[in-house]
Amino acid sequence: MAGIHITDIESAINWWRARTPSDGLRACAEVLALAEVYGLMVYHREAQCDEDTMPHEAKQAWLRWYDTTPDAPCIAICSTSQGDDWCKGCGRSFDEVQHWPVMTPGEKRSTWRRISMEATAWRFNRYAERARSASGVDHDGGPPAGGAV
Repeated sequence: MAGIHITDIESAINWWRARTPSDGLRACAEVLALAEVYGLMVYHREAQCDEDTMPHEAKQAWLRWYDTTPDAPCIAICSTSQGDDWCKGCGRSFDEVQHWPVMTPGEKRSTWRRISMEATAWRFNRYAERARSASGVDHDGGPPAGGAV
């Protein structure tokens, strides 16, 4: 089960609120769908919702937001190709790097969350400028990995 973290739900809600502001009486359908999931997560004190059982409308709204985020954390300095178990450049494990193209959006966001919280990879310190200008393409020269489901 891939879990979508509550902070991603929150980010998607805020993205939709900026994209389609309320008329003062009612939020757009995407915000309402995501807010229902968010409210239930808060009520049940859950940090993640299951990507596979998320209500269809909420998942579609979340995926629209997800499509605006960078796909891969790669900064084209992959130490896993040199035999490291963990990439010094992006912070992903060897398995995460290898399986990235077939990972679900929830699995990718979970990996992004972990490496962002750890903030030990070079993309967060030594090569932060390179990360800011990265296209989100996993290994420059190829097509973006993953994408919309």
